[in-house]
Amino acid sequence: MRGQTGFWDVDERYAGLSEAGDPLEKLNAVVPWEVFRKPLAKALKRSDGAKGGRPAYDPVMMFKVMVLQALYSLSDDQAEFQIMDRRTFGRFLGLLDAGDRVPDAKTIWLFREHLTQARAVENLFARFDKHLTKAGYLAMGGQIVDATIVAAPKQRNTDAEKADIKAGKVPDEWKEKPAKLRQKDRDARWTVKFSKAKAAEDGKPQQRDIAIPAFGYKNHAAIDRRHGFIRGWNVTSASAHDGAQLRNVLNRSNTGSTVWADTAYRSKTNEEWLDKNGYVSDIHQKKPKGRPMSEAMSRANGRRSKIRAFVEHVFARQKAHMKLFIRTIGIARARTKIGMTNLAYNLTRFVWHEGRRASA
Repeated sequence: MRGQTGFWDVDERYAGLSEAGDPLEKLNAVVPWEVFRKPLAKALKRSDGAKGGRPAYDPVMMFKVMVLQALYSLSDDQAEFQIMDRRTFGRFLGLLDAGDRVPDAKTIWLFREHLTQARAVENLFARFDKHLTKAGYLAMGGQIVDATIVAAPKQRNTDAEKADIKAGKVPDEWKEKPAKLRQKDRDARWTVKFSKAKAAEDGKPQQRDIAIPAFGYKNHAAIDRRHGFIRGWNVTSASAHDGAQLRNVLNRSNTGSTVWADTAYRSKTNEEWLDKNGYVSDIHQKKPKGRPMSEAMSRANGRRSKIRAFVEHVFARQKAHMKLFIRTIGIARARTKIGMTNLAYNLTRFVWHEGRRASA
């Protein structure tokens, strides 16, 4: 019939997408998705289907939907629409025929909720890290540690409600309104980001330091210097102190002992802990109070900054390209979201490394 799309027309379109360099096709070809099946099955604990009912979606396919959400900052409704609309998404998920069932927004939400309740993201992350080691990408060269604020929707609470939240209580008014309580994030916190002004040039007025309030959570992460993969991570409220999370993100399997971090991580407690556990601290030195920083200390910090900048590249990609933002309520769901973003980053980093290896 004239005007009707045939099999070869669809095939040619997919070939054109491949020639254009579909990144999802490369991701699909390089990542061994079946390594996630066992931890997914353990977390979901689905029945064998003996009682009948509509068959469940393949858990690996649903996990890949979450990877798409992390890579492209998609809500559940947006993910449902984009899977139906974009051929690259359909091919990535194995949904090539018009009759293939596409998971709706509710199904995607429920799948992620099950993983959150089982705290499965940690196991999924660890499973892929194990694959990286088998593939030859051992954690080596030492570790670079930092944290970044991940924004969440701002809460409009009264002073009394804020006081109750900080004290770990539920405001009385919210107890009487369960619908309102479900929409209130009692785990996210306010903090202030400080930005130091650069030194003014001769003849120009000195700019002022600025303080920017931010609300949400923090993604604490440690990358290995050799390959740049995230090897350890943790999630806290935005108000948590960076230095207190050092021991929670360091990866003991790293073959290098040196640890790089900014001045927020330098403390007597951390230095003693690092030394006791066999690490070598190369953390930024703090400026002495009331005295200028010595030239030797300044040069040493400059050397450290060149190395430490690599972890900033990780966070820049997550925020600029992956548009990391928390849409959910509570730290448990935020942990799943941020954990999936860290895992998705490692997946794309793996593809990049494999591409370099193939062309070498």
